[in-house]
Amino acid sequence: MEIAYFVTLNALAHLAFVGSRMSTSLFGLQLGASEATIGVLMALFAALPMLLSIWSGRLIDRIGPRKPLLLGLGALATACLLPFAVPRLETLYVSATLGGTAFLLVHIAMNSVFGAYGGPAQRAVNFAWLALAFSISGSLGPIVAGLAIDGLGYARAFAALAAFPVLACVLVLLRRAPLPRPDRKGRRPGSVLQLFRIPALRHTFIVSAVLAMGWDIYAFLIPIYGARLGHSASTIGTVMATFALATFVVRLAMPVLVRRLRPGQIILAALCVAGSAYVLFPLVSSIPLLMALSFVLGMGLGCAQPVIMSQLYEFSPPGRQGEAVGVRTLMLNGSHTAIPLASGALSAAAGLGPAFWLVAGALLSGAWFARRRFA
Repeated sequence: MEIAYFVTLNALAHLAFVGSRMSTSLFGLQLGASEATIGVLMALFAALPMLLSIWSGRLIDRIGPRKPLLLGLGALATACLLPFAVPRLETLYVSATLGGTAFLLVHIAMNSVFGAYGGPAQRAVNFAWLALAFSISGSLGPIVAGLAIDGLGYARAFAALAAFPVLACVLVLLRRAPLPRPDRKGRRPGSVLQLFRIPALRHTFIVSAVLAMGWDIYAFLIPIYGARLGHSASTIGTVMATFALATFVVRLAMPVLVRRLRPGQIILAALCVAGSAYVLFPLVSSIPLLMALSFVLGMGLGCAQPVIMSQLYEFSPPGRQGEAVGVRTLMLNGSHTAIPLASGALSAAAGLGPAFWLVAGALLSGAWFARRRFA
């Protein structure tokens, strides 16, 4: 029941975050923004979090996850309400920045909770449950946002999304028992560079950053690609939900995969499948084929995250797990910032195909790296 409670908290917050990203992209287009401007908006979801990631991880290591989690949920609800209150393009810049920073706190706090819950033998399965929470909310977020946009309009759709972090905040306040947190015994303070001097941890950071590109380019380009093909918001949301559904399916099988395959094998397979899917995306335009490719991509990327997070906690020094998650989040947010900016500029200048293929090349190169380092 506790795992179900933690899964629910994460799913409610992530649903609002995913839904707001999609809504921001489509609302910006409706307000007349260019693809390059949409790239800037998507980058703002990660720009400030990139600077605050390590600080947030150290803060959660020091004071525990409860207060940062409540702060993040409250700020996320506020970020969703801003475009409802002031439905202008300028508001989206503020909303994206606040929403990204808010979800940073939620993300690191929930990773701390799942990593600390139970013993080391349960860790990979615990993170599989956390990954399932992301899959559930990732599936529902685009659908909820798309239906809300088509039925209520853009501004009211943002207000509807704000209800989910508010509910999560209420659930945290109703809990009397403290949230799990990593044991700080044996903790030795040190610089971030010391974490990168641990080879296994450094390799995990690198592969995680490459995989993040796969998620970023999908969340950024698919709404634009779908809109360019003339599909409605709810149809685009359904295509994106297929991706998230695939991550849910593969994560249900993670306990079996973890027992039968080495972590390196799972990571290598994820990179190869994701890279191959991106090669094909610009070559298809029909909804069934886009859904099929989205499903394949979700299967590839979805199986890697629980393994990555389990290795992150396993290789981190005692009492510095939150800081290690912060470092990973910094690298991910660097990708979240750079990829939309670069993809927006590239797609505006050369079309969407080169943007898809650039990430495909990065993922397949990551597969070569993983084969050498995790074999």
